[in-house]
Amino acid sequence: MKRVIFLLVVIVLILTVFPPRTSAVTGAAGARSAILMDQDSGRILYEKNANEVSRIASITKIMTAILAIESGKLNKTVTVSDRAVRTEGSSIYLKPGDKIKLEDLVYGLMLRSGNDAANAIAETVGGSIEGFVFLMNQKAKEIGMNNTHFSNPNGLDNSKMDHFSTAYDMALLTRYAMQNKTYQKISGTKFYKGWRNKNRLLTEKYKYCTGGKTGFTKLAKRTLVTTASKNGENLIAVTLNDPDDWNDHISMFEYGFKNFDSTVILKQGKISAIKNKYLKNNVYIKHEVDYPLTKQERNAVEIEYKLMKPSKSWKDNEKIPDIVGKAVIYLNNTQIRTVPIYYHASNKKAKEGWIKEFLHVFLIQMGVKTNG
Repeated sequence: MKRVIFLLVVIVLILTVFPPRTSAVTGAAGARSAILMDQDSGRILYEKNANEVSRIASITKIMTAILAIESGKLNKTVTVSDRAVRTEGSSIYLKPGDKIKLEDLVYGLMLRSGNDAANAIAETVGGSIEGFVFLMNQKAKEIGMNNTHFSNPNGLDNSKMDHFSTAYDMALLTRYAMQNKTYQKISGTKFYKGWRNKNRLLTEKYKYCTGGKTGFTKLAKRTLVTTASKNGENLIAVTLNDPDDWNDHISMFEYGFKNFDSTVILKQGKISAIKNKYLKNNVYIKHEVDYPLTKQERNAVEIEYKLMKPSKSWKDNEKIPDIVGKAVIYLNNTQIRTVPIYYHASNKKAKEGWIKEFLHVFLIQMGVKTNG
């Protein structure tokens, strides 16, 4: 008996000193599907049934919003049709004949989840609701949403079960949309012309939240997409059919921010490791590569430089191509990124600079104004 008590005490002490790695895994236990994705790199930090097909309700409207924004018609005044307002569920209470800017419809769509706004947007951008649905599925294919099909612009249920997606696909869509500054602004707006955003993570529950979209139907249950940023790290969380989605999103974000740091794994600039006689001191990486890593993973990154086979013509550096190879980045022996290796000979650069300077002086002598 004493031995049993001793073992129990030891277990309690271990759990006290070394608590479970994260509450995110247990925190999303109520969700049918969930995912936490790093927005900048696309790395999946946590997932649960992320590729399982489900109904998605009003998070559909992320696609509706980005298509409206990309149409370039936000300043257009829309006349609301009778068909647009004849829809059930959430509404911004449009009436047939109302005139409203497309931009305001997108705000009503994202902040108040207006199904009437979704229909009016669809008719304006796609020519009809059916035409807009075609654009939605076309864009989904373009983004790589391979387990998604849209049948309407609002996410309402239908008996055919032909409107569906996955947590992973919705994270991909959100990652794509967040590259657009107008979408970022609208998604992250707390109040607009008397409308309060239904995303309570944004308005009251989590100070690092930067936007997202809520959803609910009787069949889909609660669905939620949110974004959050902290210390330069940007995350996307998605849950499908989750009765405790607010808390689960906070748990996932806290897990991500606590355990992963955005780390420079390949620096911008000259690559000193390449010793090829034609390329030495003249090859470089255009942009640094950042990737979210745990502390334990920082020593598990490896870089392999793969170069083109040199040709005899490379003796003349003018004949060397601009891209001469690629840097392949591995994490724990798994490839995570490839980056082009660029060539630029220093004497070639000097020659181009001399010609530019000559032309500049010549044009001044001729009395032509220049910007340089």
